[in-house]
Amino acid sequence: MLSAHWGTAQPVASIAEQPETIHDFYGFPRALYEIQYRAPGAPELGKHAAALLTQAGIPSAITEHGLDHGAWVPLLLMFPDAGIPVAQLSIQPHLDPAHHYHVGRALRALRDDGVMIVGSGQITHNLRTADFSARPEDADPRVTEFTDWFEDRLAKRDIEALLDYRKQAPHAVLMHPTDEHLLPIFGALGSADDDFELGIQSLGTFQKTLAMTNYVFSAA
Repeated sequence: MLSAHWGTAQPVASIAEQPETIHDFYGFPRALYEIQYRAPGAPELGKHAAALLTQAGIPSAITEHGLDHGAWVPLLLMFPDAGIPVAQLSIQPHLDPAHHYHVGRALRALRDDGVMIVGSGQITHNLRTADFSARPEDADPRVTEFTDWFEDRLAKRDIEALLDYRKQAPHAVLMHPTDEHLLPIFGALGSADDDFELGIQSLGTFQKTLAMTNYVFSAA
């Protein structure tokens, strides 16, 4: 699991045997802070991931780290019984999409062992333009222009354009003033087959400019 909410200078893999549930958000209903997602850790997987990255020339490290909300929230929805072991890998907010794509490439071999590689972020993320009183019909049309471009390039497997999205995509900097919430998808994309089949599940746009979409890269 690569989450937008764990950033480090270089990739760090968690080897926690029982990752804690990290409630790294503020001002929400008390019930959210009482949720505990008690999935077992995958320490050997974390060590293997770090070794693969090092072998690929990407310096990495290991530590014991819990699951932040960018990790446990989607996992709670995907695997509510918390029965799937999980290891989290940090992103590098100061590095570009190409770096994260290469991280994914280095981890591609994990899929042969039945490992699912998940990038958890958000297809658009600009809290400064969000309107928390907005209705679904108030969505900024520029969101769709950005997501349509991104999904078209995914469907065409135009990796070069995707890695250069900040220059090529319409309204890219508006949708992502900083791109940490988009970086995880490049890790997942890098781990996919060259001829992956793309699945898209749009969850809609909320608060005017915050779009949620699931992208699945499956074997052809």
